[in-house]
Amino acid sequence: MKDDATTPTVSFVIPTYNERTTLPATLRSIDALTTTIPYEVLVVDGGSTDATRAVAQKHGVTVYHCDGTDVGPSRHIGATHAAGEWLAFIDADTTVSPTYLDTMLEFVTAASVEGATSRCRVVGCRRAKIAEWTVNHLFPRLSKPILPGFNCFVATAAYFAVGGFSDVPNEDVGFSHRLSEDYRTAACPTVLVETSARRIESLGLTRTLMYYSIREWQRKISLSS
Repeated sequence: MKDDATTPTVSFVIPTYNERTTLPATLRSIDALTTTIPYEVLVVDGGSTDATRAVAQKHGVTVYHCDGTDVGPSRHIGATHAAGEWLAFIDADTTVSPTYLDTMLEFVTAASVEGATSRCRVVGCRRAKIAEWTVNHLFPRLSKPILPGFNCFVATAAYFAVGGFSDVPNEDVGFSHRLSEDYRTAACPTVLVETSARRIESLGLTRTLMYYSIREWQRKISLSS
């Protein structure tokens, strides 16, 4: 229930940069939530040169600005302006199922965790199924589980206690590692989001893997400097 007069339980935070073609579907999916839980939607734009901001404003969501196009600072700016007890980070090429809010809140309560993700569906080319399997089956089994930035549900207090998303490559990996050191996290076994395979479609699977490997190396270098 999106209600400006009600303190939100959950704040959706969506970073954007030139997303006028994908953002409408994301916002429509949130509008279609079948829930009575109060929520708000915050878009943080990294200086789009297309109609992204106009699209967001047309949907009646609050828009903030972030200097630069890196995702970590945009996510963090959204969190600093959020009023919800929980933060739901999704991307502008991601859509949520109608039961997303109710299912995630029921899951984190039952599992007694402060951070969670859910299974996802990666839509696009066939090679996207490899990425989908990795997110759904490998990430949750790591010693420090990864909550991907396009589908990260975290208690606001825990988010700020560990410093939130940083301005580093693979910001979701770094954040997930810090969160799991102090708080319990888990993955909901229900598919609750769909996200785009556009990077794989653009770069191919091998180059995409190289891209993220290089960014992970850069992240670790930034930590040691």
